[in-house]
Order: sequence, then C-alpha cells, then structure tokens
Amino acid sequence: MDIVYSSKFAREYKKLPGNIKDVAEEQETIFRKNPFDPKLKTHKLKGKLSGFLSFSIGSKYRIIFEFAKDRKTAYFHSAGNHDVCR
Repeated sequence: MDIVYSSKFAREYKKLPGNIKDVAEEQETIFRKNPFDPKLKTHKLKGKLSGFLSFSIGSKYRIIFEFAKDRKTAYFHSAGNHDVCR
C-alpha cells in the first residue's frame, strides 16, 4: 500500500513524543500489510470527520486517513491525540 503524507500530517507527526513515533512506525508497517488488522483498531469516524478513518497509535494517539478510490493508496491527514485530531 502506498501512503501519501499531507503537510499537516508531517507537522503534527514531528510534534509527537519520540516513543509514540516509534509505535507509529510499527503501526504503519502493519497498516501497509493490512489496514484493518485488529491491532490497529481501524474504524470509521463520525461527525465532522465523517468519511475519514483512523487507527490507533498507542492508547492516546491516532492517525486520521482516507483511501483513494482504488484502495491502493492511503492519504494520511492528521496525527495526534484525540483532541488535536478533530
């Protein structure tokens, strides 16, 4: 799976604690193989983020993304805790 990182995602990712970045890299490896692996807790979002999905990076953080129509590419839009990713 190809992943495209938005500039917003890149800015937010840089601000994550180092240990969370390590977990995020491990989760991304899993995501590339199977975006719906149970370890990721991937789920659809509701409300103003309807149409997007997210997966967990640790218990407090998440990555918000969407798939391209072909489902071969994912666009990572945001990374952070649940308050930042709204």
